[in-house]
Amino acid sequence: MRLRFLLPLAAVLAIGSAAAQTTPAPPAQKVLRYAFRVAETGFDPAQISDLYSRTVAVNVFEAPYQYEFLARPARMRPNTAASMPEHADDYKTWTVRLKPGTYFADDPAFKGQRRELTAQDYVYSIKRFYDPRWKSPNLYLLENAKLLGLSEVRREVLKSKEPFPYDREVEGVRALDRYTLQFKLAEPRPRFAMLLSDGSFTGAVAREVVEAYGDKITEHPVGTGPFRLAEWRRASRIVLEKNSGFRDEFYDEDPPPGDPLAQAAQARFKGRKLPMIDRVEISIIEENQPRWLAFLNAEHDIIEQVPADFATIAMPNNQLAPNLKKQSITMVRYARADVSISYFNMEDPLVGGYSADKVALRRAISLAVDVDKEIRLARRGQATQSQGVIAPGTWGFDPAFRSEMSEYDPARAKALLDLYGYVDRDGDGWREQPDGKPLLIEYASQPDNQSRQLVELWKKNMDAIGIRMEFKIAKWPENLKASTAGKLMMWGVGWSANDPDGDTFLALGDGGAKGQANKSRFNLDAFNAAYRRQKALPNSPERQAAMDEASKLLIAYMPIKAHVHQVWTDLAHPWVLGYHRNIFVREFWKYVDVDPALQSKAVQ
Repeated sequence: MRLRFLLPLAAVLAIGSAAAQTTPAPPAQKVLRYAFRVAETGFDPAQISDLYSRTVAVNVFEAPYQYEFLARPARMRPNTAASMPEHADDYKTWTVRLKPGTYFADDPAFKGQRRELTAQDYVYSIKRFYDPRWKSPNLYLLENAKLLGLSEVRREVLKSKEPFPYDREVEGVRALDRYTLQFKLAEPRPRFAMLLSDGSFTGAVAREVVEAYGDKITEHPVGTGPFRLAEWRRASRIVLEKNSGFRDEFYDEDPPPGDPLAQAAQARFKGRKLPMIDRVEISIIEENQPRWLAFLNAEHDIIEQVPADFATIAMPNNQLAPNLKKQSITMVRYARADVSISYFNMEDPLVGGYSADKVALRRAISLAVDVDKEIRLARRGQATQSQGVIAPGTWGFDPAFRSEMSEYDPARAKALLDLYGYVDRDGDGWREQPDGKPLLIEYASQPDNQSRQLVELWKKNMDAIGIRMEFKIAKWPENLKASTAGKLMMWGVGWSANDPDGDTFLALGDGGAKGQANKSRFNLDAFNAAYRRQKALPNSPERQAAMDEASKLLIAYMPIKAHVHQVWTDLAHPWVLGYHRNIFVREFWKYVDVDPALQSKAVQ
C-alpha cells in the first residue's frame, strides 16, 4: 500500500524537476546607476527650481511637448499632445490638442481606478503656480507669459486669505473639451509653447493626488511619465522604476550627420518601446573623489560631468584617456547652455543699491576676479569665459560680443575703490566703507571640494585689492532657501536653460522675478522695459537689439558677476547602450539601454 502512494509521488517529483529545468528564469532587471553631486529638494513641479530635483521630476511628469533627443539644433515635438500647438496671428491665443490614452501611474489616490490624462489636468497644474500656498519659485515664468486673469485671482487670494478657487474658470487657461487646452495671453508671446515643453515645470499633476497628500505632495510625485518614484531617502538615495502603465512610445530619432554615436543609437534602437530600462538608482555624493571612484569601480554605470579634479586624468587634452578607451568607455562631451554666476543682493545695505558708489564697489569686485585662473585651476579647463549672462546654444547669444564682464584688472579695481572712498583709513590693510564703517563681504558657499577651491580663489582675489571677505558654508538646499528669502549677501550658483532661448538668462535680472529666478533682487525700470520688449517680439534683429540692451544694463550695474559657461564631459561604461546627451532633454533615461550580463560581470 505504501508503494502504491510512493510511485505517483516520484512521478510528480520527476515532472516538477523537468519543469524547473525547462522554465526560463525571468530576465535580469536593467538598472541604471549614477550619482547627483547636489541633493534634491523635492519633486513637485510647482515647488522646485533646482536642476537635480527637476531631473527626477521630468522623468515622472509630462508636458504636452518635448525636445527631440538627437536633433541638432534643438527641435520640439508633441509629447502628450497630438500635434504641434496652434496659435493666432498675434501670438495671444494658443490651442493644444492632447492625444487620448495617456494615463497616470497607479496610486492609492485614484482608489483603484485607471486615471486618464485630460486637458483639465493641465489647467489645474498651471493654476497651482498661482496658488500662494505653494510659494512657487517659477511663478514668474507664467506671470511673464501674461495669462489672462490668473494674476488677478492670485492677488484676490493673497488679500482674502481664502483657499485658491481652482474651480473658477479663468480666460487665461481653459479646457475647451476633454482633450483640448486653450491659453489666452494679454500680450504677444511668440515662444509661449516653449513653456509647455518641460515636464518638471508644466507637467500634469492630478488634483486627486495633490488633495490626498497635501503639504507632503513633493514626496509623492505621480505623473504620466515613463518612470515612477519607488524609493526616496532625502539627500541620500532616489530610486525610480518603470511605469508599467506608460503608453506606447517608440524610439525614433533624427540624428544629425557627422555624429556617429547618435547615428549608431538610432540604427540600434529604432522601433524599440520606451523606456528600455527597468530602474534608475541615484545616490547623492557631493564630494568629487568618491563619485569618481564609484564610477571607476563599476558601482555606477555613468558619471555625469566628470569632476574637474579628475579631468586631466580622464581626458588629457580633452581626449579620452587610453586606459579608459581600452575599457570601451563612451565619452560624451558637450557645451552646457548655462552660466555660473556670483550675485550681489541688491537689497543688502552694503553691496546693494543703485548709487554710483555701490555700483563702483560691485564693478571693482568683478574686475578683481581672475576668471582665467578659475577656469585653469578650479575648473580644470572645463569651461569658457562669460561675457554676459546669455549662454551659448540659446537664441540671443552673440559669440562676438565682448564686455567688461570678462576683464581681470585689479589695478583698475583699486582705482575705482579709491575714487569712491573705499579706502584703508586705519592702516590695517583692509578698506573701509566711505562712511568709515567696516567693509566686510559675506559670500555663501558649499562644503564640496570645487566650492572650496573657488572660495580660495575668491579670497586671494579680494585680499589683493584690500577687501575682507568671509565665507558662510552651508549645504546647497540651505543656501537656496536663504537665497530665496533674500538673506544672503552674495552667493555663487549656476543657471541652466530649459529651452534654447536666452530669455531664461535675462530673467536673472527681471524685477518681476525677485526671489525666484532673480536671486539678486535687481529691479531697474530700464532693464525691465527692455526685458518685456524682447519677450513680445518674434526672433528678429529688433529682438536681438532689445536683448543686447538688457544684457548691457546688467553689465553696467553689475548685480551679477557672470563667470563661465560650463563644458561637461560624461562617461558611460560599455554596458550602457545608446548613451548620448541633449542639453534640453533631462529625461534621457528612457532613451538608453543597459546590458545586465555585462554589468553584472563587471561588478563581480
